[in-house]
Amino acid sequence: MGRALIVAMLALAVVVGAGMYYLQVYAYYEDVTAEVGDITLPVAMDGGDPLVVPFTNFRGIDSISSPLRYRACFDTDISMITLAATAQALPFAEPRVAPRWFDCFDALQLGADLQNGDAAAYLSIANLEYGIDRVIAFYPDGRGYIWHEINPCGEAVFNRNPAPDNCPEPPESLQ
Repeated sequence: MGRALIVAMLALAVVVGAGMYYLQVYAYYEDVTAEVGDITLPVAMDGGDPLVVPFTNFRGIDSISSPLRYRACFDTDISMITLAATAQALPFAEPRVAPRWFDCFDALQLGADLQNGDAAAYLSIANLEYGIDRVIAFYPDGRGYIWHEINPCGEAVFNRNPAPDNCPEPPESLQ
């Protein structure tokens, strides 16, 4: 009787563990598509119309469970010179790790390449959702990567601290 109970508890633990793993890694993600004009960078110099990034081979995922789960990969022919001259660089951008099955997005390699200057990151959309920015990184060979990260406004407010002076007013749900 005792052995059967132990085996049943172990089997239940395996089933629950497998279910939790599936929910964390696969369940809430959906494929994202992009159309011409969906990938843009604000023009840092004059505040004019955003710079539309031409792209091919777009692959993206997102999840309704968190705004930080957005990841995308694409190819582009935009020049690094154009980017450096027009877009707002983010020298301390840190890509978030994607699920292992989304194999086009290697956050560890991208992060290392951003640190050593082999890739460059730019702000795409500030406060896409309060406290969340969209970041795009580019390689000189035309590879591009998109992710969302928490900005300083979000970091303060999400930690229940007052927002810095240069931040927009937080929504009521976060106050």
